[in-house]
Amino acid sequence: MHLAQLNVGVPQGALDGPVMAEFMGNLDRINALAETSIGYVWRLRDESGNATAIESPFGPGVIVNLTVWRDVESLRIFTYRTEHALFLRRRRAWFKETAGPFMALWWVPEGHRPRLLEAKARLDALAKHGPTPESFTFTRAFRPDGAVLGKGERMASHG
Repeated sequence: MHLAQLNVGVPQGALDGPVMAEFMGNLDRINALAETSIGYVWRLRDESGNATAIESPFGPGVIVNLTVWRDVESLRIFTYRTEHALFLRRRRAWFKETAGPFMALWWVPEGHRPRLLEAKARLDALAKHGPTPESFTFTRAFRPDGAVLGKGERMASHG
């Protein structure tokens, strides 16, 4: 099994405007960092190399990031222990506050590439039920067999 990850956001301004300039100016670099990270498998992108112009089922103006990773640990390291963490801490400078969760994790069979409707269903499930084996967060993660990932347990999909 591999780990799918979705995060969504409504930009504070036009993607080509001054409010979003720093975010957009670093997007390709941070995406490249993800792609060279241990455990990275795949990400949704269009011809431009990113997913900001892809129409999504989340509503107008919502941009998405949909990726697949080998395991929770690989994604956690990229998210919180690389330069990506600096941008995550500044999320509110570029993206509006959301009423519910903006990120969801779930297990997919190796080779599966999730579609946006599948990702939306997982985010909706997280909003409705909280973290479950169907859709979860780093704070309350699950193993592929549905068991809660214990504190200090290596967050890998295998072993």
